[in-house]
Amino acid sequence: MSALPVVEEESRPFWDAAREGRFLVVRCAACGAVHHYPRPFCPSCWSENVEWEEASGRAILYTYSTVFVNDLPPFKERVPYVAAVVELAEGPKVMTNIVDCAPEDLAIGMRLEVAYRVIGDEVTAPVFRPAREHPNTSDSKEQ
Repeated sequence: MSALPVVEEESRPFWDAAREGRFLVVRCAACGAVHHYPRPFCPSCWSENVEWEEASGRAILYTYSTVFVNDLPPFKERVPYVAAVVELAEGPKVMTNIVDCAPEDLAIGMRLEVAYRVIGDEVTAPVFRPAREHPNTSDSKEQ
């Protein structure tokens, strides 16, 4: 069993962009729906007229669980860790990990931003962390 995600041709642009520090979603050109996980058709209207676009990297915490026991590699070395579902600013919900935050400091609805974890020579996985305030504004927009 591989500890790395399988990079298929349909999802390769997503994984290539993640290695570059960009988070991609897919938008349907027929109905406008945005979806994630990448697939070659729209799960809303079934159109195959879909296009990649860069997401903002902003999200809110939808739900989470702190994992204290996981004997499978590479997770055994990471416990405890936070497995979560986040809702992207663009709409789709994404399964991920929350990093740079103690589990007791998490709150449903908190603002998050994408970060990246290198997990192999070919794979960099998007993870999320608490959003930082933009240093040049007082309106608390994420970077």
